[in-house]
Amino acid sequence: MTDDLQPGQLLARGVCRHLRSHDFVCVEELVPTSGLRVDVMALGPKGEIWVVECKSSRADFQSDHKWQGYLDWCDRFFWAVDADFPTDLLPDQTGLIMADAYDAEILRMGPEDRLAPARRKVMVQKFARHAAIRLQGFRDPGVMPRP
Repeated sequence: MTDDLQPGQLLARGVCRHLRSHDFVCVEELVPTSGLRVDVMALGPKGEIWVVECKSSRADFQSDHKWQGYLDWCDRFFWAVDADFPTDLLPDQTGLIMADAYDAEILRMGPEDRLAPARRKVMVQKFARHAAIRLQGFRDPGVMPRP
């Protein structure tokens, strides 16, 4: 199963598994607004929203010029990297998760910047619709999501 996944997708899987142990549920590749696509969005038991960007290499990180745009769509922001990643490249004011394909560990909690209630409502609805579309696609592969 891991043979057909890209390195970033393997990191995302480990992150999602770990966050589930903290009672978060996750979706991958959610679009909070046009032009942005987060690797992992996690919804916590109290409605908290975390965004995790998975970076598999220095080049992957250095080519990401949109990450600060994700801050407006979550309560906390994290990078997820593997044990070989040069973590000194990552901004100190962001969260850090060490991950592999099977699990992860939160090494540094991202600072909290709570979403406004109206933005939170929009994000929870996007999260729910994204999850439902994915689930329906698994149950009925012939169903194509609408743009």
